[in-house]
Amino acid sequence: MDEAKVLHELDADGVLLVTLNRPRRKNAFDNDQWDGLSEILANARLDPKVAVAVLTGAGGDFSAGQDLTAFGEASKPRDDGQASGYFGCVRSLFDFDKPLLAAARGVAVGGGCTLLIACDVVYLGESARLRLPFANLGLVPEIASSYTLQSAIGRQRAAELFFTAEWIDAARALEMGMAARVYPDEFVLDETLTKAREMAQWPVTALQEIKKTLMVVHRDPIRRALEIENAAMARLAGSPENIEAITAFIEKRDPDFKQFRG
Repeated sequence: MDEAKVLHELDADGVLLVTLNRPRRKNAFDNDQWDGLSEILANARLDPKVAVAVLTGAGGDFSAGQDLTAFGEASKPRDDGQASGYFGCVRSLFDFDKPLLAAARGVAVGGGCTLLIACDVVYLGESARLRLPFANLGLVPEIASSYTLQSAIGRQRAAELFFTAEWIDAARALEMGMAARVYPDEFVLDETLTKAREMAQWPVTALQEIKKTLMVVHRDPIRRALEIENAAMARLAGSPENIEAITAFIEKRDPDFKQFRG
């Protein structure tokens, strides 16, 4: 039997460790992994034994985002009526009403990066390299990052990162406010779990109410951002530019977008 693509373990302190588990694919998401994370977060929200959740990636990376080799899965009919597991996962992510921490090292690209931005507190390892490669894929941001990123670091900095699709190292992510702290790679998960246990000693009801107060001003903008992102993604996915980007990625070459101008 194949190992689960998302692992979870609850300790005696009420800290749920959730691990993206496709290390050979840099923990890139296919439908099964989106579904697995969605189910774990939905169950953890209702479990009174869970006080805090910590999200991390197996191996040396957090997540390379959507697995482009699994992009076609969205066209397959699903029993839940969703176009792909992504949509259900995003709902579970923003419905999760307890502290959600992230411990990330290595790459956090695309959906892997926007997933970090959606967490309440992010701790990075020194090797962390973040990227928002939507422009160079002929696509738009996702997981409401068109709102959450500029809310965290300001419109101008967010615009630069989206428009350039440049790499962001751990030190710059910390300086801009995309992370709370940076640790050596070998300590980042332990330090994050220590912080999670520090939070988990308090009443879960208090943690939930605090998160509610922090999120109340963001709920409507996040919902609107998701609507706009999803509509734009539907228009651009499968466009000539997007197909060229994915083909270039598979062929390990630079995409040629100038052919579509004029």
